[in-house]
Amino acid sequence: MSTRISTPPDPVQGDKPRKTGPARWVRVLLPAVLILVWLAAAGVGGPYFGKVGEVSSNDQTAYLPESSDATQVQQQLGEFSDSDSIPAVVVMVGDEPLTEQEIGELNAVVAGLTELEGVGAEVSPAIPSEDGLAVQAFVPIDSGAEVADVVDKLSETLSGQTPDNVTTYVTGPAGFSADLGAAFAGIDGLLLAVALAAVLVILVFVYRSFILPIAVLTTSIFALTAALLVVWWLAKWEILLLSGQTQGILFILVIGAATDYSLLYVARYREELRQYRDKATATLKAIRATIEPVLVSGSTVIAGLLCLLFSDLKSNSTLGPVASIGIIFAMLAALTLLPALLFVFGRAAFWPKRPAYEPEVVREEGGMPSKGIWTKVARLVKNHPRAIWVTTLIVLLAGAAFVPTLKADGVSQSDLILGASEARDGQEALGEHFPGGAGSPAYVLTDETNLQQVADVLLSDDSFDGVTVSSTESPAGSAPLTADGIAPMGPGPAPAPTVVDGQVLIQATLVDAPDSQEAQNSIRDLRATFADENIDALVGGVTATALDTNEASIQDRTLIIPIVLVVILVILMLLLRSIVAPVLLIITTVISFGTAIGVSALLFNTVFDFPGADPAVPLYGFVFLVALGIDYNIFLATRVREETVRHGTREGILRGLAVTGGVITSAGLVLASTFAALYVIPILFLAQIAFIVAFGVLIDTFLVRAFLVPALFYDIGPKVWWPSKLASQKHEDSVAADKARAAHNPRTEELVEA
Repeated sequence: MSTRISTPPDPVQGDKPRKTGPARWVRVLLPAVLILVWLAAAGVGGPYFGKVGEVSSNDQTAYLPESSDATQVQQQLGEFSDSDSIPAVVVMVGDEPLTEQEIGELNAVVAGLTELEGVGAEVSPAIPSEDGLAVQAFVPIDSGAEVADVVDKLSETLSGQTPDNVTTYVTGPAGFSADLGAAFAGIDGLLLAVALAAVLVILVFVYRSFILPIAVLTTSIFALTAALLVVWWLAKWEILLLSGQTQGILFILVIGAATDYSLLYVARYREELRQYRDKATATLKAIRATIEPVLVSGSTVIAGLLCLLFSDLKSNSTLGPVASIGIIFAMLAALTLLPALLFVFGRAAFWPKRPAYEPEVVREEGGMPSKGIWTKVARLVKNHPRAIWVTTLIVLLAGAAFVPTLKADGVSQSDLILGASEARDGQEALGEHFPGGAGSPAYVLTDETNLQQVADVLLSDDSFDGVTVSSTESPAGSAPLTADGIAPMGPGPAPAPTVVDGQVLIQATLVDAPDSQEAQNSIRDLRATFADENIDALVGGVTATALDTNEASIQDRTLIIPIVLVVILVILMLLLRSIVAPVLLIITTVISFGTAIGVSALLFNTVFDFPGADPAVPLYGFVFLVALGIDYNIFLATRVREETVRHGTREGILRGLAVTGGVITSAGLVLASTFAALYVIPILFLAQIAFIVAFGVLIDTFLVRAFLVPALFYDIGPKVWWPSKLASQKHEDSVAADKARAAHNPRTEELVEA
């Protein structure tokens, strides 16, 4: 017996379609209201793009746990000094040894720096180096001033007033802060422009249309604007912490996710327009078909991001809520604003290739395209499933074999900036002529009774060059320590140390550069010595902050990665009502992540010549790739399950692959290009995240979702749905089920072939 599935045209009355669906006033009013609401949100939120700097901070100490040594020391530093200024270190290097006269002239230049706005009065004199080739001076910058502006003024003044044979640098904490600020300055402009331009090019290529790309891009921009408005005020109210790094990721994530969800809706809307003459009916059908995969996909991403709340580092834990807010608005915009815009335009949105009303053609195709590259891929999977998934798996595992070569144990602060950096050059010059840690000492906070013990430990440690104690009686604000205690600054008795709540503050200048791995090892060893000798002391400062940040980051990725896997696995089980399929999807996604990390490590070490990576790079890469990469498997698996109910597992896999191939590929290209746009911000961390996520998304799009998952599922067959009923369902049973449903469906007439 043979049969055919047919879908009659929409009910008509004469030449006009019979009125179906919502009333006319609802059709007009609801889209208009949705568009106006989003316009209002964009109008209010738009100006906040230029104001993010008002509520963001790039201070590492602010993101450490309250219990860390560096945080506790930082919180009490102000008690030992009347100034909360940010130190800049001025280094002036001569081509030849500097004469007494030249040093005097440089001293006069340094003394004049106090006249600059934002510079404190306690500028130190120019201190000559032992080799006579350089001098250094410590310049305090008021905490309320714009550090970047003051550093620029310092550089300009120094270069204009020093002799031609002297090279000047501004480095230290203030110099690096200015460099970071300059690097992040492109987020509101350059990053956004590059990301949107990349998306626009891809959309124009995909749709060959003018209106559709603009509608999708508008949806993404409005989603980002609304998300930024909410995040800005939460940061303003100090509910969330916001940094330049978090801001950049938020921008990229919202644009990429909103565009992906929009692509999914547009594809389904085009399908429905071919089956329904009425655009309102097509809109409702498209929303109903899109809402589940979008909500599940977005919920999966949000669940993965919120796992970052388990992090000890606030820079990680605050990213979870910030990015989740962005994903929420991405889903809302794709499911409300975009349908409203496309409803207004109808078929004209696809101009010049308007989808024709052709239910007969759709009926003949049976829901599966008769031609196209993804139909060919589906046939290839059907003919050689095992060979395809085994070959693909071998290729992926070969790339993953390089994972151990990733050097993700931290990088120095001077390596964070890609490209030119005066602060980095100045730090190198400082290390050549002075102790590397000059200007960024280690701070040791201890009880007054432990002062002598701490002094003895520091003075006997070759890792430290000079040791002083905070003293309000000393003209310099600190007095040098000797093995017997505090040395006098001149005639008379030695100054007394400043005591706050029974504690004293000791400063120790590191021999090595404060942002180097050697300096971190020195801090680690110093803490171990204090512990061995039962000395109660806290060690803080720039180096201790970097050390505590790296160690907390390593602990975070060890804890959070398994949590993310479990959470996403549970969501997939609930979605697919299966155990086998979700486990396979998670395994394939993890393998894909391993390949992305392995290949990235190989290229970082051999091609890009990166000095290493922050410990958070693998964590961020994992969260984004697993949470976002699983999206494409969700888009595929939900459609496969839908087709399986009607056509059986293996046929459903082929249909799902053929139907979703184009939209998922487009979505993958969009997401990869948006993350790649992060590379325009000259920050090492963002550049590495950009490459890992973009490359990983392409792997998920073109290998995992296109070949590995379909071929593996096809090879396993119905058992992939175990323990649901689909695991034992035969094709004939599914057709019979369709026939039963057809009896209650006036659109469908079913003929069964047996």
